[in-house]
Amino acid sequence: MDKVVDNMEAIIFAAGSGPKTGPDKTTAVDKNGAIKLVDAAKKKGIERFVMLSSVGSDHPEQAQEEMRHYLEAKHDADEHLKASGLTYTIVRPVALTNEQAIGKTFADGKVDHTDKSIPMSLPFWPNLSQRKKRSIKHSRF
Repeated sequence: MDKVVDNMEAIIFAAGSGPKTGPDKTTAVDKNGAIKLVDAAKKKGIERFVMLSSVGSDHPEQAQEEMRHYLEAKHDADEHLKASGLTYTIVRPVALTNEQAIGKTFADGKVDHTDKSIPMSLPFWPNLSQRKKRSIKHSRF
């Protein structure tokens, strides 16, 4: 995992096991994959981390049975990130779709503004578009 994050300035974890996999794949990707990447970021001194999580992951015990394991995996990864000491933002979308983008973002006013949160004002990564080709890598877990 260390080589995957070489020369990174920030990480966005947006991987997911998908809706047609079983609990073992959910644990492997949504929990363990995210935790391994957080640990690699910390080890390599990468201070900024964005976690694509899910609405409901803050209270997985309240979820319907068919979503509980997924939300518990997301919750455990979120909590690991919070405890890591990295500067982080956790994004909890309601749903992801394959629809064409409309160019708008809607946000709830409930944002955790701790001293370890990335500021909500943009751009929080100046010149990202200029660096994205050399800074953003894809990998498999």
